[in-house]
Amino acid sequence: MNLRTIAIGAALVIVAALAAAMLIGPRQGISSSDDALPRIVSVSGLGEVKARPDMAAVTSGVTSEAPTAQAALARNNAAMTAVIAALKNAGVSQDDIQTSNFSVSPQYPPYQPGQSTSPRISGYQVSNQVTARVKNLAKLGAILDALVQAGSNQISGISFDIDQPKPFLDDARKKAVADARAKAELYATAAGASLGRVIQISESAAVVPQPVRMRMAEASADGGVPIAVGQNTVSASINITYEIQ
Repeated sequence: MNLRTIAIGAALVIVAALAAAMLIGPRQGISSSDDALPRIVSVSGLGEVKARPDMAAVTSGVTSEAPTAQAALARNNAAMTAVIAALKNAGVSQDDIQTSNFSVSPQYPPYQPGQSTSPRISGYQVSNQVTARVKNLAKLGAILDALVQAGSNQISGISFDIDQPKPFLDDARKKAVADARAKAELYATAAGASLGRVIQISESAAVVPQPVRMRMAEASADGGVPIAVGQNTVSASINITYEIQ
């Protein structure tokens, strides 16, 4: 073997060693970073606030029947005009009265056994409903009475709500943060660590109070229909990630 062959072989060995070192180096770096995982604890918090409703939504209307659609509509229009007037006379603003349903449908006679032909239309039914926002609950019982006296034969979907829920929602959020921190401190102490700074906060749900159905239980202040207002629940849920030491 001459000197030229020996030199070429040595060069190839050096190149192979350098290539192996380049492959091994990054792998060692990744392994080292994997061992340095962040020391954190992630928790959720829930906050709830009870609040007394200060408004109600009332859905009221009239269903009318007649042999023809025109006659049924005429009867319904007259009755609904009186219903809307009763709401306005009770102090409900025009802006708080909104049509929520209107329908015209044919009516058929009862099915007779052995009937071979399709039943003929026996008349028509017209239904018209409005939803009114009552912002003075002291008048709610009297308003319900007035609606019936004005000719309303449909009252449904009465519910209670909070007109301005934001202050209660903010209180619920504060309670959610306190709840989350208490949990994080408990977990950190149990694991032999201490709680550090906040890394991340996210709100998973903020629930504005949903309308609560009316329960006929308490006497109305105005001597009308008995009303029970009850309470609504405003809630907030958050997720917080803390650093632990």
